[in-house]
Amino acid sequence: MRRFATERAKRLLFGSLLASRSPPSAFLCSSPPAAAAMDPAAGVVTVDTINPKVLKCEYAVRGEIVSHAQRLQQELQDKPGSHPFDEILYCNIGNPQSLGQQPVTFFREVLALCDHPSLLDKSETHALFSADAIARAWQILDVIPGRATGAYSHKLLIRQGIKGLRDAIAAGIADRDGFPANPDDIFLTDGASPAVHMMMQLLIRSEKDGILCPIPQYPLYSASIALHGGSLVPYYLDESTGWGLEISELKKQLEDARSKGITVRALVVINPGNPTGQVLAEENQREIVNFCKNEGLVLLADEVYQENIYVDDKKFNSFKKITRSMGYSDDEIPLVSFQSVSKGYYGECGKRGGYMEVTGFNAGVREQIYKVASVNLCSNISGQILASLVMNPPKVGDESYESFNAEKNGILSSLARRAKALEDAFNSLEGVSCNKAEGAMYLFPRLRLPQKAIAAAKAVNAAPDAFYARRLLDATGIVVVPGSGFGQVPGTWHVRCTILPQEDKIPAIISRLKAFHEAFMEEFRG
Repeated sequence: MRRFATERAKRLLFGSLLASRSPPSAFLCSSPPAAAAMDPAAGVVTVDTINPKVLKCEYAVRGEIVSHAQRLQQELQDKPGSHPFDEILYCNIGNPQSLGQQPVTFFREVLALCDHPSLLDKSETHALFSADAIARAWQILDVIPGRATGAYSHKLLIRQGIKGLRDAIAAGIADRDGFPANPDDIFLTDGASPAVHMMMQLLIRSEKDGILCPIPQYPLYSASIALHGGSLVPYYLDESTGWGLEISELKKQLEDARSKGITVRALVVINPGNPTGQVLAEENQREIVNFCKNEGLVLLADEVYQENIYVDDKKFNSFKKITRSMGYSDDEIPLVSFQSVSKGYYGECGKRGGYMEVTGFNAGVREQIYKVASVNLCSNISGQILASLVMNPPKVGDESYESFNAEKNGILSSLARRAKALEDAFNSLEGVSCNKAEGAMYLFPRLRLPQKAIAAAKAVNAAPDAFYARRLLDATGIVVVPGSGFGQVPGTWHVRCTILPQEDKIPAIISRLKAFHEAFMEEFRG
């Protein structure tokens, strides 16, 4: 029954994006089943009686394929040799440290000292920790109320985050962009995801409010829009031009939504792209800013992969920098920029740190954002500290600078090599094409599957790319995410594969992938 409910949600959320399947008529009824009515305890909470917005919500990155992978992993532990592989290779999610990436030493030194400040009073600490890490820890502790990382940070009305840490982040933004940043515009959050939810909660009033989202998109956006009762207005990235964002497509989808009575409130732009890996050109960003200005849209800029750039001819430019360089002041363009400690070269997903920088909203709206932030009391202090470190790492002249830079460049150069190796591998496969990963942590290759494979997928009520991903997992232990979970042009099929497995594992992944694909294509050929 759950499957039919979620398929109904897919159809409502994506419309023509995903295959339509009819739910059983019971789900169209407002009355609970008769058996539940006779037994009050059984009918207290059922799938029929929970919030329908939850049923509409899906998150493919941790969907059915991943659940199956976890079952296989348990089987390998319980019965070694029970499958034709000896480990599960999780290429489904941007979780670097779970796949062996080491944390950055300077960041962890500062965190350790802040969490256990009595270490600062011990003489041996100076032999174990760098001088600049010790100095930074003292600096941070001095701005934390009570010097207590285990306390709420809402003392002295700082529910949007500790003021001294927001000062550091604002200084880092100003360094990055060449334009000033106001710490009062910064709201510290448990990663970027709560910030996205907060803005959807603010902007969406009913299903008549729409949010323009890229397709393919990171499922956080479709899920958040569904949970808050809005409408996803899709705009398609152009795969043939390296996942280009065309203004003509934005205008077309905006006009179509408005013709259906939908009030489009905001435009989501993910740069660098997830799952597509493209990096926007500066001129394209200027066009996007002008589009939002002319159409009265809030610009929601997902910039969590800003450090992940792998090509020499592209660089990251924040939308804050672009708007200011165009001459727009703080109050002319409603702009919300999201950043996270989970990505980049730091990969601190479990620390749950991030922020949003909110500009262009009037005082009354800002007060409401502050109120919503206050409901959550505060984001975790370790995440707040880490966000300040990410935006203000060691600088030239600091004791840790050379070792920090070596760690950072080592991680990013390795990611670039992994991206290139996997890109070449996908492009070598029959019927597969893969655009260059200019940035972020993913490849999104297109699968041109034989008709027999598509028919076999239909026979088991699966999307063809989900069918392929399940077969790949069962044969090789490699976990990828079906493209249908991100949205795609109807009639095309993709998978998302991270570039995060450690570099020494990439050859084995490529070898398994090639062997599987050749066998799969041969099985369903002709």
